[in-house]
Amino acid sequence: MSAENEIRELLKTHENLLNASDVRAAACYTSDGVFIPAGLPTVVGGAMADAYAGLLKVLRLQITFTINELVVASEEIAYALTESHGTQTVLATGTDSVESNREMSIFRRENGSWKIARYMFNMPQ
Repeated sequence: MSAENEIRELLKTHENLLNASDVRAAACYTSDGVFIPAGLPTVVGGAMADAYAGLLKVLRLQITFTINELVVASEEIAYALTESHGTQTVLATGTDSVESNREMSIFRRENGSWKIARYMFNMPQ
């Protein structure tokens, strides 16, 4: 499978795990991965699983990622610009809202597999 297809598959796995409220979404990251969510603290490496568990305990997501740009820069590094659209539900209140973000991801090969090394998102204006 090509690097591009492997990364597309990784993004689809990440999307599916988020939509299933599955903390294994954190396993999509490299061991030193960095998650920079809008309005929340940056999460690094070993704290990833706890951060995802905390997030998925309070929110339910139903989103779809659209890849706008995917560049495989080398055998070890790639990046993507994506958008996500869907809904989020605050579990404590049952309140639904529109979820729409633009994202930048940097990917790196780790132990032979493509993983998310850096992931940042914010809301478009």
